Amino acid sequence: MNSTSSILALAKSTIQLQSESVGKLAEFLTDDFSETVNLILNSKGRVIITGIGKSAIIASKIVATLNSTGTPAIFMHAADAIHGDLGLILEDDVVICISKSGNTPEIKVLVPLIKNAKNKMIAITGNTDSFLGQQADYVLNTFVTQEACPNNLAPTTSTTAQLVMGDALAVCLLELRGFSSKDFAKYHPGGALGKKLYLRVNDLSGPNQKPQVTPDATLKEVIVEISEKMLGVTAVTEDNTIVGIITDGDLRRMLSKSDDISGLKAKDIMSTNPRRIEEDAMAIDAKELMEEFGISQLLVESEGKYAGVVHLHDLIREGII
Repeated sequence: MNSTSSILALAKSTIQLQSESVGKLAEFLTDDFSETVNLILNSKGRVIITGIGKSAIIASKIVATLNSTGTPAIFMHAADAIHGDLGLILEDDVVICISKSGNTPEIKVLVPLIKNAKNKMIAITGNTDSFLGQQADYVLNTFVTQEACPNNLAPTTSTTAQLVMGDALAVCLLELRGFSSKDFAKYHPGGALGKKLYLRVNDLSGPNQKPQVTPDATLKEVIVEISEKMLGVTAVTEDNTIVGIITDGDLRRMLSKSDDISGLKAKDIMSTNPRRIEEDAMAIDAKELMEEFGISQLLVESEGKYAGVVHLHDLIREGII
């Protein structure tokens, strides 16, 4: 059995090697990169990204990143392209070919077909002198000195470099497009990231029950309201305006301190000036308030009137926490 120290040493050397290779990419950037960004930015078509083997997997990931940040993109496997999928490429599309060597058989067959169709072609390759590098209109150099694989064979460092170059393209494009957090939410409506950007407090509190009692409510009425509404809390209101709050914790503390509770009213045990939030505030703001004050519920208001309760469990359910 290998020792922990030897395993950790190998992992650290792998990470260090990849980190150094990624850092060197900045030195390889030329005008081809900025011209590529402008070409895609001004294109009336889509970005078609292709590759073979591990490069195809990287191509698929870059496509996903571009699509989610405002640049329409389609993945086309290089092997499938020369067996019928070339029909994916339309007149105004920009094609990006990804290949470490730039000399694979599929790429050598595919590149002339793209050139014949007169589509602009960008190469992401570690070999600028390769067939792909020489035929492309623009070349993005992802050269690495060696793979992290001890045999210098398995694509590791090279695919990391390809991925980073794709991310650099995507980030430049989203910045130049003025792609905002609201745009991001539009493309990610079902994910936790998107929810943090578009989900509002009312989206969470609206379906909840609305516990409330008057200041003169009896202790029994308070307990029944908290129990029935199942949020561990009730608002205390006058004319639907919040004047206080009573939580499960308030009840427990009251019972531990008082021997005679028969005459107690809601106003005797409520906490005044409770933490509250507007119903149109972002859900992420509710999360931050709960964390700041160490509480699990917030009373919700709408134009100064009591509108409900948002609970920590609502945020957990929606993936905000």
